[in-house]
Amino acid sequence: MKKLFVALLAMATLAARADEGMWLPHLLGTQKLADMKAKGLKLTADQLYNINKSSLKDAIIIFGGGCTGEIVSAEGLIFTNHHCGYGAIAAASSVQNNYLRDGFYAKSRAEEIPAAGLSVQFLIRIDDVTAQVQDSMKGLSWKDWEARKGAVLNNIAKKATEGTHYEARVYSMFKDNQYIMYTYERFSDVRLVGTPPESVGKFGGDTDNWEWPRHTGDFSIFRVYMGKDGKPAAYSADNVPFKSRYFLPISLKGIKEGDFSMIFGYPGSTNRFETSYGVKLATDIKNPAFVYMRDIRLKAMFDEMKKDAGVKLQLASNFASLANYWKFYDGETKQLLKYDVYGTKKAQEDVLAAWIKTNNKTEYANLFTNYERAYKAWEPYAKHKEYYEQGITGPSVIKFANRLEPAERFLTKGGGDAKKAVADLEKLRADLLKELNRPSEQQMLWQLVKAFYKDVNPDQQPVLFYNLIKQSFGSLNDDNTWKTWAASAFANSMLLDDAKWSKWAANPDAGTLQNDPLYLAAKTYRENWNKYRPQLDAFNGALSELGHLYLKAYREANPKKLMYPDANFSMRTSYGQVKAYRPRDGVRYDFVTTSAGLLEKYKPGDYEFDLPARQVELLRKKDFGQYADPVRKDLIVGFITSDDITGGNSGSPVINGNGELIGLAFDGNYEALSHKINFDKDLCRTIVVDIRYVLWCVDKLGGASQLIKELKLVK
Repeated sequence: MKKLFVALLAMATLAARADEGMWLPHLLGTQKLADMKAKGLKLTADQLYNINKSSLKDAIIIFGGGCTGEIVSAEGLIFTNHHCGYGAIAAASSVQNNYLRDGFYAKSRAEEIPAAGLSVQFLIRIDDVTAQVQDSMKGLSWKDWEARKGAVLNNIAKKATEGTHYEARVYSMFKDNQYIMYTYERFSDVRLVGTPPESVGKFGGDTDNWEWPRHTGDFSIFRVYMGKDGKPAAYSADNVPFKSRYFLPISLKGIKEGDFSMIFGYPGSTNRFETSYGVKLATDIKNPAFVYMRDIRLKAMFDEMKKDAGVKLQLASNFASLANYWKFYDGETKQLLKYDVYGTKKAQEDVLAAWIKTNNKTEYANLFTNYERAYKAWEPYAKHKEYYEQGITGPSVIKFANRLEPAERFLTKGGGDAKKAVADLEKLRADLLKELNRPSEQQMLWQLVKAFYKDVNPDQQPVLFYNLIKQSFGSLNDDNTWKTWAASAFANSMLLDDAKWSKWAANPDAGTLQNDPLYLAAKTYRENWNKYRPQLDAFNGALSELGHLYLKAYREANPKKLMYPDANFSMRTSYGQVKAYRPRDGVRYDFVTTSAGLLEKYKPGDYEFDLPARQVELLRKKDFGQYADPVRKDLIVGFITSDDITGGNSGSPVINGNGELIGLAFDGNYEALSHKINFDKDLCRTIVVDIRYVLWCVDKLGGASQLIKELKLVK
């Protein structure tokens, strides 16, 4: 009985965490508004979310495919993070005009650079369609429902937007216990307006990534355009700046500890209802394998990037993307173990199991037994999956080789036009050769293949492939064997040789393709992994059904508990306060960082901690202009809040109680990297670039005062 009481207390404590929660914005008025107002919000529910008139939600956009941005002027000016705009900035750059390195600000609309392939989406409305979805699944088994679900959700979204230019997506909430439809308007003419130099936008690099104190100017500026009729249109010189329905005013008043803060944005994914079984798999196998595979790839790239500025520019975007979650999963593992999240989850499960038994809930009687069975069946293959997906398929030459699989199938089995399949890949191959850095790819390939050979269960290895390497290149216990094999594969593959490729593409045959050394490597590991896909499918299917039952039982057991669904890249609102924290005994982290600290970190010529000479000069002269903090008598670079965010919230506006922009969210802190699974009320922090530092970089450092004039500044 005492054990059960302790477990119940643990659950109650979890429910009471003040700043936890990624809330659905259309329900704020009935769910959270009173608490938000008590903590400092001055806006009404209608000012936050309204479908009939402009509201704050109209200023929040999906930026690209995985970030958030905000509208900050009447003419469609967008603020987001530097790392969110990184790909577009890199694409606009060249060795001659290296905007990534040197920064860029358009002096006029004519100088704004089209960002091909980039789009932004505005939220139009949110609707609960649970009843419609459930009507479509009556009488179906879970397996049949899973097979049908995609078509049902798409059909509901299609009908809702029929006859309009809108698009809609239905999101599963609470693991298929609720369904919410979001309707969007997409604009595809987006242009780069400004970016600080990379030394500002990525200051601290991977060393400071996920760390506080932080001094990164993580911002970039874009503008969205529309046709003259006010509707979305493809890029055209005749398009006009978007007429904003709502834009965020910007506060120059600054922040102090305890201030209310609120974030609107698109958090990508959390799994706060993860089980103890999932936590154990993550800490024991999945995360360490993920980190090790990415570690190999990152080191191979970094070895070449530090040698040459051109290579650094070539690989920068891919490197940044890989590094971000390499460090995340390393930190997540450490925090899950340090704070015994496994034990916390187990205690919650014990409470739920007791409720199921006490109330004779037969529908859930075998819930945890089936969880244990599913994880036990999958565990032997978990490392193989990570080594294949995060390792073997990492090199771009292997990715491209795998795209040739249909051509091989057509050549050997018929059923398609092999020559056309090859021709369709010509542009992809041209892009591969343009972007390929052979030394780094060659190094990572041999190291990844060697690691797979050493670490993956021997029963799951492609033995015949290893025999070929051994016969031709030597002992598999010698690094030189793997190096020589990779060098030979790169030197002899037609995938990387224009003459050989052209000859084969003109008249493709299966034998030449199958014997190509890079295609052979890709084919070998692909087909080897495919043997174990049924186990993965069975595992995912089991988790889907069990997760649905777990949440159904949990909500039934807690009918009065106010809950938010896991993040799934649908718009959410979180709120908290500007707040310092204590990461460990005897240490207290202040809630702000300043230009003084930025100069302390500055290392001339350093790969991660260099700064533009003009910035150093201005900061040393304390030339802060109107952006100085009146209390600190310094330029505030960043601050932290207790708001609840995750990946996808990058670029999200951090807003004060008056609805004014005070900063851009761009990171979480290392001490709380278990936040996807477990929110820690004492340690979880959102790292924010202060809007005054953003404006200082635009105005004083970048000389783009015309952009400042476009904004609504509140002093």
